[in-house]
Amino acid sequence: MKLSKITLTAALAVTVLFGADEASDVTISSKMALTSNYIWRGMTQSDNSAALQGALDLGYKGLYLGVFGSNVEFGAENRASLELDIYGGYAGELYGIGYDVGLISYSYPNQSKELNFAEAYIGLSKDFEVVNIGAKYYSGIKTDELDPTDAWEVSLSAPLVMELTLSALYGDYDKVGNYYNVGITKALGKFEVGISYVGIEMDNNPNQDNLIATISTSF
Repeated sequence: MKLSKITLTAALAVTVLFGADEASDVTISSKMALTSNYIWRGMTQSDNSAALQGALDLGYKGLYLGVFGSNVEFGAENRASLELDIYGGYAGELYGIGYDVGLISYSYPNQSKELNFAEAYIGLSKDFEVVNIGAKYYSGIKTDELDPTDAWEVSLSAPLVMELTLSALYGDYDKVGNYYNVGITKALGKFEVGISYVGIEMDNNPNQDNLIATISTSF
C-alpha cells in the first residue's frame, strides 16, 4: 500500500470538494504499523504471526472517515487473508467530557459472507492531565451470515518518566469472553514502539494470552 500517493490523492480530492478555504479545516493522516501478532479483543487474528497494517483517516470539524487494512490468518479451513475495515463518525467535547459516536464495518474479501459484520459504537472520555480514562460500548450489527454480539470496555492511559506512556484496557465481549491489554509505548522520532501483554478469558474456548511488540509511524 503506497500511503503517500493515497494521501496526496485524498488531499487533492478534498481541495476540489470543499474549496481552498474549507479545505484548511480538513485533516488527513495515515499510519503504518508492524506488529508481532495482530490481536483484536484479546484474540489473535493472524494465527500468532506478524501482521503489516495501514490506516488512512480524513477529518472535518469533528466528522471523520477512515479505512484500516491488515493481513489475517484464521487457519487452514478459512480462506480469509485480508481484513478491510471502513469506519466513520463524529467526535467532540461537551463540558470537558469527550465523546465519540460512529459505525465500523469489518469485511474479509476472500470469505465475506461467513465473517463480515458491523458495529455501532459510542465512547466517552475524560482527561485529568495525569491520567486519561475512557469507556466504550459496541453494538453488533448483522450484515451477512455472522450474528455479532455486543461488547463494552474501559481504558486508561497515563504519561510516565522518560516520555513513556502506560495504557490499560479491560472489556467484555458478550458470549465470547473478557479481554484485557496492558502496555507501554515510547515515541522515537517519527516512530512509536510499544510492548503489550494482551489476552482473553474465553467463555467456551481455551484462553489466550500474548506478549506482543509493535512499531508504527504516522504520515
